[in-house]
Amino acid sequence: MPTVWGRSLQVCRRKSKTAVLRRSALIAIIAFLTLVDLFGSQALLPTLTEVYSVSASVMGFAVNASTIGMAAASLLVAAFANRIKRAAGIWISLALLSIPTALLGVTQDLTTFTILRVLQGVFMSTAFTLTLTHLSERCTLTAIGGAMAAYITGNVASNLFGRLLASGLADNFGLAESFYAFSVLNLAGALIAFLYFKDGPPLSSSTPAASSVFAAWRTHLGNPRLRAAFGIGFIMLFVFVGVFSYVNFVIAEPPFALPQMYIGLVYLVFVPAILTTPVASAVTRRHGARPTFLATMAVTLVGLMLLATSSLALMLLGLTLVGAALFFGQSVATAFVGRSAQHDHAAANGLYLASYYIGGIAGALILGQIFVAFGWTAAVAVLSGLIVIAALLGLKFHEDAPE
Repeated sequence: MPTVWGRSLQVCRRKSKTAVLRRSALIAIIAFLTLVDLFGSQALLPTLTEVYSVSASVMGFAVNASTIGMAAASLLVAAFANRIKRAAGIWISLALLSIPTALLGVTQDLTTFTILRVLQGVFMSTAFTLTLTHLSERCTLTAIGGAMAAYITGNVASNLFGRLLASGLADNFGLAESFYAFSVLNLAGALIAFLYFKDGPPLSSSTPAASSVFAAWRTHLGNPRLRAAFGIGFIMLFVFVGVFSYVNFVIAEPPFALPQMYIGLVYLVFVPAILTTPVASAVTRRHGARPTFLATMAVTLVGLMLLATSSLALMLLGLTLVGAALFFGQSVATAFVGRSAQHDHAAANGLYLASYYIGGIAGALILGQIFVAFGWTAAVAVLSGLIVIAALLGLKFHEDAPE
């Protein structure tokens, strides 16, 4: 079994539908077990705010501090990628991730909590960046879209089930038990990656030497299409973290006043995203990256407008649209980076992910201040403006991008 899975992953150009499904399932599972820690804790924000006796903005920053570690690690991995074996790096990162995850269950100090979240981010990002680079190096250009869509689908699933698991365990057993459960999932991811990810010769050389990584970054930053993608990455996680962090406080207070367990169930809004994200690659091939991305931004705007209402039904519909559209758009943007960077994929992925994660911590910090000072409607207005900017950047997704 490991040989079959490993071979189907390494040779992305294989035409067999069975091989493609196996590869996609494995990629999605690894993504799920890598990123389940990232957003699961967001569902616990109201409870964590009470436990640590701090404001919503302070706790929002602490929970999302993982994106600081993710931004830093994505650049470091890119700089030293030529020295890191992809498969080994992935499973070791996931094994190490389980340590700060478990320690979150016993810490009672907010500073320590924040540091542990940063460490989680370092290991999550290392596994994430190495996986994307592994796929970029071993997939043909036509297969990259499907591989990336599978990875983003696992990301969506981690958002849904991570939040449900965190809320359910915290509500029925306690906060510590939710973190212990995530630690076990990290170890499961390490075991699966150890068994099924196999290093081998890449289809093309794409990793710069450490001494030339800065030159590679300059080259990528000089590409207007990649610059647009990096800016979009920043906005995408800024908006996502902003919405799905602070909406927890909105629905926990009147007129909604939902208890913790029901707050977890709200994240069933991610179910449509699990169904739509896998088809992002096919839709992009048929209609083009630019029209597809612009359509996702239009849907996101509609969803954000619904979030400013006082109706729970419309709020849930808005969350559904925002979640599905952002994940779909992220899949389009991530694949676009893979296609546009014809060399030094590790450097390109590192820049994209660094921008993406910096957007996440900026969303937690800046939107938290806006939310506390001016309220939810003002926060939604700011997010809507950013989506308009993302759409303008999406005009750079020219159809003559290398395929």
